[in-house]
Amino acid sequence: MAILSVESLSFKYPLCEEPAVRDISFELAEGEILLVCGAGGSGKSTLLHCLKREVIPNGELSGRVIIDGRDTAALGVRESACLAGFVTQDCEQQIVTDKVWHELAFGLENLGLGRDEIAVRVAEAAAYFGLNDKLHRDTATLSGGEKQMLALASVMIMDPRILVLDEPCSQLDPVASQSFTQTVARLVRERSLTVIIAEHRLDNILPFADKLLCLDEGRLRFCEPRTKALELIAEDGKLLRAMPAPVRIFHSLDGKGECPCDVTSARRFVTGTFSNAVRSLERQEHKHSDSKAVEIKGLCFRYKKNQHDIIKDLDLTVYEGEIFTVLGANGLGKTTMLSLAAGALRAVSGSIRVFGKKIKDYKNGSLYSGTLAMLPQDVTTLFLNNSVREELSDMHITEPPFGLERLLDKHPYDLSGGERQLLALAKVLSLRPKILLLDEPTKSLDAESRERLIGILRELNSEGVTIIAVSHDTEFCADISHRSAVFLSGRLSEPSDTDRLLSRNSFFTTPASLISRRHYEGAVTAEQVTELCLKNLK
Repeated sequence: MAILSVESLSFKYPLCEEPAVRDISFELAEGEILLVCGAGGSGKSTLLHCLKREVIPNGELSGRVIIDGRDTAALGVRESACLAGFVTQDCEQQIVTDKVWHELAFGLENLGLGRDEIAVRVAEAAAYFGLNDKLHRDTATLSGGEKQMLALASVMIMDPRILVLDEPCSQLDPVASQSFTQTVARLVRERSLTVIIAEHRLDNILPFADKLLCLDEGRLRFCEPRTKALELIAEDGKLLRAMPAPVRIFHSLDGKGECPCDVTSARRFVTGTFSNAVRSLERQEHKHSDSKAVEIKGLCFRYKKNQHDIIKDLDLTVYEGEIFTVLGANGLGKTTMLSLAAGALRAVSGSIRVFGKKIKDYKNGSLYSGTLAMLPQDVTTLFLNNSVREELSDMHITEPPFGLERLLDKHPYDLSGGERQLLALAKVLSLRPKILLLDEPTKSLDAESRERLIGILRELNSEGVTIIAVSHDTEFCADISHRSAVFLSGRLSEPSDTDRLLSRNSFFTTPASLISRRHYEGAVTAEQVTELCLKNLK
């Protein structure tokens, strides 16, 4: 018997003419992992929220969700709370207490469990999820990866049969993302947990997925086992572009047999099928201008007087007309550095110059008048109105860019994550900045929106705009940036051409680089690997 059955599920938001999802039906067996795919706004998050009664949005719901033979609409409060767990992409909103141990205990306290049983369960969960040394820490001091692991632990401590994950890795660095995904796979393996996960970054989760469910404008295109689903995806260029590098490389080279899903199997395909007589591609070395756009020297910063420095003697020079990207783990200070460069925070010591002028000498908001603008990681902080139309009108934008014209009457909070990013970018670009600071700009973007963003940034750069981006998306960095650096403990590594940096990195690198290195040299994108393979046809 299926552990989860979804029957003719439809949902429509208030004041909307069309349902966000319509007539969705599928089944899952115990211990299966279902990967939900689709473009931004296709209904993935809505579908996932409808699987757990407590987080169903306000609107009209029809159809049935049956878990372990029980219709969720008929469950009691306690049973419903425990049967399915839900972890959202924004763990900040899911964490409700100030201490790690209390966050773990919170759900159990609400169930009325005794103190001794709660203590035992908290101890078990802390050991399993690697939180023992963090039990008495303030939740606000955790890194993004630690917060997401805490959110997962707080759900799993309730012992659910179904785990629903809505883009849980969208804000995590590559190492933290891999750790989170492996923990989920371990839960499935050891506890027969059934998992439904929606993600745009599929590199880590696709190898573990048993089935793929694809949505298109709220409708079910298919729900098939992984092998069959990847065959269907190969016939659709739009879907194929959203797949990880192993899948894209395989199909772009007309690979035969089972499609590889991970680096190891893709590497076997490349090295076993193509020679390496031509080991590298010719590329032009990046030469920056002599004019400095942003110059940081000896920068130090701490949030409180009695705390250690988050930023320590940091030096960085970004030249006019460059696209510069910064990689690094969660919680090290990348966003803090960007906020300092934007003048939103004041350094303890050191200097920041923008176009040769000290940042403190820009008076009365002149820094933000045609000079510098920043797209924050949480773009909702830029939204002040009840509709997209009003947001654009506030910035005197008469012609909506980026396909926003179809969203004009929607509330900004009702947009998908990718749509919010594009709306926020439109507002920021209306300031006509010469320097654009971006904090995780590809967060929550589907493949099509990501390609659109890259096109926008390239066009801006061709017009002379200097771009500095902090990003966990190594493929984005490889596609767009001239130079990059890795954020270490309060400092930056020596900046380097992006291709060279990613070619020598072991963890903060691209899947394409791992697939091709030692067989080819300097290939860091799927397109570069494909080109080299074609030059080396046996």
